[in-house]
Amino acid sequence: MPFIILNIVLVSLAVYFFTRKNLLSYFKSGHLWLSWLAIGVITLMDELTSLFYAPGEAYRYLGVATIIFLPLTSLVVRFLSTRMTSIAEILDRHNMKGGGVYSFSYLVLGPLISFVAVASILITYVLTASISSVSAVENVSFFLNLGNVTKLAIEVIIVWIVAGLNILGIKENARVTFTIFLFTAVILLNLLLSGVINFEPENLAVINQSFSSVKAGLTQNGLSGGGAYLIASVSNCILAYSGIESVLQVARLSESWHNIKRAYTFLALTVGIFTPLISVIVLSNPNIDFAAHETDLFTHFSVLMNGQWFGILISAVASLCLVMAVNTSCVASSELIERVANRYGFEWLIATNKRDSLYRIHIVTATFFSLIIIITQGQQMALAAMYAVGLVASFVINMLCLVIYNYQKGIKEAGAEYHINRVGTFILLIFISCCFLYLVIHKPFGSLMWFVCTIICLIIGYYGTRKRRPELKQIAKGETPMDIVLYIAEQEGDNIHIHFKRYRDTPLQKLYDIAIFITFFSPRQKIPPRQKEHHFRIPFKRANIFANIQAILHLLVYELPHKNITVHFGWPLSSWFERLSTGIMVMNFMKMPKLFPTVNFKIEQFKL
Repeated sequence: MPFIILNIVLVSLAVYFFTRKNLLSYFKSGHLWLSWLAIGVITLMDELTSLFYAPGEAYRYLGVATIIFLPLTSLVVRFLSTRMTSIAEILDRHNMKGGGVYSFSYLVLGPLISFVAVASILITYVLTASISSVSAVENVSFFLNLGNVTKLAIEVIIVWIVAGLNILGIKENARVTFTIFLFTAVILLNLLLSGVINFEPENLAVINQSFSSVKAGLTQNGLSGGGAYLIASVSNCILAYSGIESVLQVARLSESWHNIKRAYTFLALTVGIFTPLISVIVLSNPNIDFAAHETDLFTHFSVLMNGQWFGILISAVASLCLVMAVNTSCVASSELIERVANRYGFEWLIATNKRDSLYRIHIVTATFFSLIIIITQGQQMALAAMYAVGLVASFVINMLCLVIYNYQKGIKEAGAEYHINRVGTFILLIFISCCFLYLVIHKPFGSLMWFVCTIICLIIGYYGTRKRRPELKQIAKGETPMDIVLYIAEQEGDNIHIHFKRYRDTPLQKLYDIAIFITFFSPRQKIPPRQKEHHFRIPFKRANIFANIQAILHLLVYELPHKNITVHFGWPLSSWFERLSTGIMVMNFMKMPKLFPTVNFKIEQFKL
């Protein structure tokens, strides 16, 4: 009876959703946008595939403690998703839709360091495709007893079939993904209900054993030992929630960051609850031989619950979802490479065929996917270990960029609508960084792959893009310090007032005999408009603001020694905590009078 009620409800919901207009996409201002539900479902399907291999891999390292740490890691990931939402809002405000960690690191850290993000996210895509292909075959092999060579061949064939479909221009759409999602949801919720109905006192005893194991791990070796145990355990479980970063990748198809926020909320209320819940039920089952069923854990559990026919159904669902994950990785990696190639003008790489497909990129990525599968001999354990390093590296880069961005800008100056606690972001950065260090030390093959790919990408970024940088065009649109000198030389009067202003502040009129307004801008963003002839936009160099100001003042003092120069700095209006960075800048400004004894300095709040 419970199964009948559940399936009637699920089928009714499916019919309701399919009769709704604009449920998954809509047109606005000549653009086709995906709804928050479509973005959430695409990411959910990506994140859900890890269910078929990550819990077994975590159990390999943690044993019964996995039962506690999978839900705990889900909370960490949900906290991380609030920071991802903030990143989406920042990128949206700078008109940098999509690209995820690459776009954000490019904005904050610059073009060269952004190639570290490229390496990290590419590794994630490559290993997502590889481990998904391997896991799909492992779940089918539960019933077919395939040999290792046969498995390896099928895994490579899956990669090339998916690549071939993309080369032919045959792409999945949100409606197809949503249909598969509904079918998958029905099957997996039936599996969950089966586990709940068959939950026995023995399961509860295993859960109690898990609590005891975790308590011992956290308390036996003191505070440092407990912290190390916590970091190691979360690091081994975080693979179960891979896919969370995909929301930022598809943000280019979202009208605004508000849809990204809703998509993350949807994920928190669905897979964020379902994955730890079903994992706890499966891992607490005392009748499972985990050593024998690491690669087909859920298929084996479904056979124990409802017989072989249901196991075949779960195996089919798992394989379908995992093959979709291969396709998602193929598409996402091609879009990332296309974004980088477009930015730096590598037109030969992004050439398309008659079906408007990036066939060269698809061939390259499919070859890479296949090589990884062959090198690891299709071993899920090896792929999972490699996968975690790149995934957590991308998290670290995102959090580092977010901390730096908020430190530099401040919430009020940045104009953020979505407010986050920056102390929490910093603590999260420290925790995720510790997880990354743990994985680097304990997953040597994954670390080696990440380091090699990072070095290759950095070499490409340094030597291959120096003369192709789009920043050069923005720099050419701005003014130079010598333009300031020439402007002053053409004016009458010896009293010069120089205002260093943010691009959001508008100089309305000349306030003194000669008033100069200087704005530093990042060449990685669109140059701010020049509002007056005495407004000079200087491209921000790699040095800090203090060094840039020093360079301009040295030039002015050298070229115009007979002028009476007064330099004006704005007064910080935000709270002391939010503008700690301004306080540090003021400490630097206090050195100015000794460096430039002939120049007058003022820090003031003046309404222009």
